[in-house]
Amino acid sequence: MQAILDEIVATIGASDDRGKVADYIPELATVDPNQFGIAIATVDGQMFCAGDAEQLFSIQSISKVFSLTVALGKLGDGVWQRVGREPSGDPFNSIVQLEHENGKPRNPFINAGAIAVADAILMGHQPKEALAEVLQFVRFIADDDSICFDDKVAKSELATGHRNAALAHFMAAYGRIKNPVDYVLGTYFHHCAIAMSCQQLARAGLFLAADGRDPLTGARVVLPNRARRINSLMMMCGHYDGSGEFAFRVGLPGKSGVGGGILAIVPGRASIAVWSPGLDTVGNSKLGTQALERLVQATGWSVFG
Repeated sequence: MQAILDEIVATIGASDDRGKVADYIPELATVDPNQFGIAIATVDGQMFCAGDAEQLFSIQSISKVFSLTVALGKLGDGVWQRVGREPSGDPFNSIVQLEHENGKPRNPFINAGAIAVADAILMGHQPKEALAEVLQFVRFIADDDSICFDDKVAKSELATGHRNAALAHFMAAYGRIKNPVDYVLGTYFHHCAIAMSCQQLARAGLFLAADGRDPLTGARVVLPNRARRINSLMMMCGHYDGSGEFAFRVGLPGKSGVGGGILAIVPGRASIAVWSPGLDTVGNSKLGTQALERLVQATGWSVFG
């Protein structure tokens, strides 16, 4: 496995065609695009790393997997009254679909859906209380209390997130948002600004590879059927309007973020995190996707056999 990762870093990680960093968030525009890291955490307790696997980066929309898990823990299937479970086929920040569907987001992984999930987590509390809960959960599943928010990234998003604010206000106009819009946006922007390394992120995803249980501590995180459902949503919706292409090329449940990270799950085997800041045209890590495709070819780890 280590030889496979070293080969991926030596070939794909050295590519000149790296995509484009997310410059519409000013703080992310400053990230060096030449960084590349990959980590694999296995359910039997092994960790394999290569490249910049210990470098912290903004996980952005990968955090939507964790916020959804927290929301499901609080509301159960009540979450699905607020947000759907279908692929969108539209860009992650599109407002068009919301108008057609009376302000109910198509799934929890597009921006509108994650904003609705943030609203569900708030449940009348202050944003700092909701964020403490999300951060505590991420630290718990990663077994690492050093994980924190990147306040510079959060402030950068707050200052420039006009389209996300439009999505939230649009949903509020349909009665879909229950808490003050500013509270909801603050919660959303901050949980997207969690900073993690590939090692930490791969460790955090292990519960989804092990039927909802942390295989290293034995702690039950979610029930097996909930873990399977989260994985199915990652497979269908985890890469925005590039989800079908990712399923076709990689064949694993995955969730991308515009910080350049991708979390991918191999049920029963491993959790994988890859990071390369340059994005393709639909907002997914260009080299990260190529690296996962190469990894699956080398290991045969696709869920499709």
